[in-house]
Amino acid sequence: MKTMIHTIKEINERKDILPNHTLGYQIFDNCFSTTKAMESSSVFLTGQDEYKSNWRNSTGKFLVGIIGAGGSTMSAAVSRIVGIHNVPQVGYASSSSIFSNDIQFPYILRTIPSDKFQSEAIVNLIRHFGWVWVGAIASDDDYGKYGVRFFREEMERANLCVAFSETIPKVYSNEKMKIAVDAVKSSTAKVIVLYATDIDLCPFVLEVIHHNITDRTWIATEAWITSALIAKPEYFPYFGGTIGFAVPRSVIPGLKEFLYDVHPSKDPNDVLTIEFWQTAFNCTWPNSTVPYNVDHRVNMTGKEDRLYDMSDQLCTGEEKLQDLKSTYLDTSQLRITNNVRQAVYLLAHAIDRFSQADIREEYRESAVLENKPDFESGKLWLYLTKIKFITHDGKKIELGSNGDVLNGSYDILNWHMDNTGEITFVKVGEYKFTSSKYEFVLPKNSTLFWNTESSRLPDSVCTKVCPPGTRKGIHQGQPICCFDCIPCTDGYVSEKPGQRLCDPCGENDWSNAEKNKCVPKHVEFLAYEEALGFTLVILSIFGALVVLAVTVVYVIHRHTPLVKANDRELSFLIQVSLGITVLSSMLFIGKPCNWSCKTRQVTLALGFCLCLSSILGKTVSLFFAYRISISKTRLISMHPIFRKLIVLICVVGEIGVCTTYLVLEPPSLFKNIEPQNVKIIFECNEGSIEFLCSIFGFDVLLALLCFVTTFVARQLPDNYYEGKCITFGMLVFFIVWISFVPAYLGTKGKFNVAVEIFAILASSYGLLGCVFLPKCFIILLRPKRNTDETVGGRVPTVDRSIQLTSASVSSELNSTTVSTVLDE
Repeated sequence: MKTMIHTIKEINERKDILPNHTLGYQIFDNCFSTTKAMESSSVFLTGQDEYKSNWRNSTGKFLVGIIGAGGSTMSAAVSRIVGIHNVPQVGYASSSSIFSNDIQFPYILRTIPSDKFQSEAIVNLIRHFGWVWVGAIASDDDYGKYGVRFFREEMERANLCVAFSETIPKVYSNEKMKIAVDAVKSSTAKVIVLYATDIDLCPFVLEVIHHNITDRTWIATEAWITSALIAKPEYFPYFGGTIGFAVPRSVIPGLKEFLYDVHPSKDPNDVLTIEFWQTAFNCTWPNSTVPYNVDHRVNMTGKEDRLYDMSDQLCTGEEKLQDLKSTYLDTSQLRITNNVRQAVYLLAHAIDRFSQADIREEYRESAVLENKPDFESGKLWLYLTKIKFITHDGKKIELGSNGDVLNGSYDILNWHMDNTGEITFVKVGEYKFTSSKYEFVLPKNSTLFWNTESSRLPDSVCTKVCPPGTRKGIHQGQPICCFDCIPCTDGYVSEKPGQRLCDPCGENDWSNAEKNKCVPKHVEFLAYEEALGFTLVILSIFGALVVLAVTVVYVIHRHTPLVKANDRELSFLIQVSLGITVLSSMLFIGKPCNWSCKTRQVTLALGFCLCLSSILGKTVSLFFAYRISISKTRLISMHPIFRKLIVLICVVGEIGVCTTYLVLEPPSLFKNIEPQNVKIIFECNEGSIEFLCSIFGFDVLLALLCFVTTFVARQLPDNYYEGKCITFGMLVFFIVWISFVPAYLGTKGKFNVAVEIFAILASSYGLLGCVFLPKCFIILLRPKRNTDETVGGRVPTVDRSIQLTSASVSSELNSTTVSTVLDE
C-alpha cells in the first residue's frame, strides 16, 4: 500500500506523465477475505442511479481503475463485480491462470506472470534435477487448484509423475489436514510442491513441525518463497533447503526513506498508520479510536496460540522505526511490492495516452477523452492493452490482448542459514520466458543447500532407474514412474539407464551377458586350427598318402598278373579318383568362401563318379565272366575299350550336370544365424537342391549298379577274388552313406560339415581298403601267389603249402578256368 502511495506521488511530481492531471487513490481493506473484497467493491460502485455506478469517490474525482485485490480468489471476486461495469483492474499478485480467460475476466490485467509459466518453470526445475516422483500440496482456492492443475498437465507432458495431490483447507479441518500430512509422511516422494499462499500455508507448516517430518525438499511458488511467516529460523530444520521461484526483486528509488517517514502524528485520521504503529511498538496511541490489534489463532496441534497480548502502555510518539526488526522496513526483497509499482505506472501511462488521444487511427474516434461530466473508464481498456513501457530498472513491460504478461522472468531462490542464524534467500538461477520459448539458467557452480541427511541432491523416485541391460516394465493402471526392471532378452540390449525398450542388435552382433552392449557374434566354421579340423586334415592327408603308396606299388608291379588282371588302367583311375575324394574333404575345412562353396561338392561328385564308373567297368567284366562260367561256354571277353567308354560316358555326363549346376544356380557363401542366434555359422548355400540331388543321385545309381553286378559275380570260380573285394567295398560305401544321412540332419554348424567329411573319408577308406589292400598284401607279402596260375587258374593240388585266404579264394567248377577275363 505504501509503495502504491509512493509511486502515485512520484508520478504526480513528474512532468512527462499526466502533466495536467493529478492521480489520487482510495484504499479498501480486503482483510484477506473474499466476502470483504466483494463488500469493498460494492461500496465504491454504489450510486444513485440503479443502472449506473457512481464513478466518483468521496472527493468527487473520477474512478479510472482498480489495483488489486491481492490474491487470485479475491481478485476474481472483485473482477466479477467491477467487470460488468467495464472498470479496468490491474492485479499485482493474482497469478492464477483463470485470469487468462478474457471471456470470464475481460477487464483484468496483471503485472505478475500467469501461473501457467510458473508451472512450466517448476516442471523444468524438476526435470533438471532428475526428479520423477513428486508430490503436490495446494491451497483450497483458485490459486492452488488451478496452479496444481497446470502443474499436473505439464508433468504429464514431460512423462513425470505426481505421487499425490492434496489440498490445505481454507477453514481449518483436522480431518482434511490429516489427509494432507499423512500423504507427505507415507509417500516415497521426497520432493513436494507447495502451491499456496503463506497465510494458508502456516497451519500446514505447524503440522509438519508437530509430526517431525524432515528429509523433504519443498518446491515453493512465488506466493511464499520469501515469506517471513514461513522463513523462520526455528522452521529451518524442516523447510531448510527450500527451492522455488520468486518475482524478480528490484530497488525502488526513494521508497526506503518514504517508509521511514511514517508517524501517526502527521495524520491523526490515518487509521492504518495508527494501527501499524500500535502493532509495531506494542502500545496504544493516545486518544485514538483505532482498536489495538489482537489476533487469536489456533495452530494445528489444537492449542490456542495468542500472538499478541493486550497492552495498556500508551505510545509516546518517540518510538523509532529504525529500532524495529520488521519486514516493513526490509527493502531487500521488494518483489510483489515492485509489481504494485508497475501496476500504478501501467494505469498512469494508459491515462496519459488516453488524455492525449495517442492511439491508432481505428480507435481514435471512440477513444478520445470526451469533455463531459461522466467519465467512461471502459474506454481506458483500449489503451491498457496497448501499453509498452520500460521500468526504472530497465525491464520491458508488455501485455497480451488477454492482459497476461508476455515476457518475464523468475529468480530461483534457495533457503540458506547465515552465520547469525537467520534464513537467507540465495539466488541460484534464473528462469526467463516469453510466450513461445524459455531459458532455464542454473549455473553448475551454484551453491545449493539440500535438507537431506547426506546434504546431497535428494533422490525422489517411485522406482529407481533401471540399470543398463534392463527395460521398464510398466504396471497396468499404475503411474509410468512405477515399474519393474525386466532384463533384456537375448539379442537385445539397453545401453542407457532407464530405457523403456531394449534395442535389437545388428545382424552381425549379439548381446553380451549383461545385456548392455552389442558384441560381434561368434563366427563358427570348421577351422584348420581347432582339434577336430586338424584331425580331419591329418586323416585326409594320410588317406592321400595311402592312395599314393598303393599307386606306387601298382606302378612298380604293373607287369605282374595280379596288377594286370581285370584292366590295370581302371585300377589306376580308381586310385586317382580316391585320391581326389580324400583331398576334396579339405575343401570343406576352413572358412567358407564363394570359390570353395562352388568347387567342393562338384569336386566330390566328380571324384566319386570317376571312382564308381571305373569300378562299374570292372564289375561289368566280372558279370560277364560269371555268366560265361555258368553257361560253360567259352566266349570272347569284353574288349577293354568298352570299359573305358563306360567310364568316359559316366564322367562326361556328370561333368555336364555339374557345369549346368554351376552356371544356373551355383552355391555361394551363406551366413546362417537361424539355428543359434548367438553365432554366425559360415556355411555354403548349396543353391539348387534339385541339381545337387541329381549330381549325387547319379553317383548313387552307379554305386547300385556296381553293387548289383559284383554281388551277382561274387561266386566266381577258381582263385579270382575281385568280385568279393568290390562287393565288400560297396557294402562299406552304402553303410557309410546310409548312416551319414540321419547324422547329417541331426547336426548343425561345423559338426554338420565334420559329419560329411567323415563320410567322405570313411567311404574312401572303405573302397581303398577293400579293393586294393588285399592285392597289395599279396603283391608285397605273398609274391608266390602273384602268378598266372594262381590269379587266372586252379591252384595245383601238389602245392599244399599255399594256404588260401579270403583274399585268394579258389574253387573248382568242372575244371573250368576264367582266363577269358584276364586280358590286359
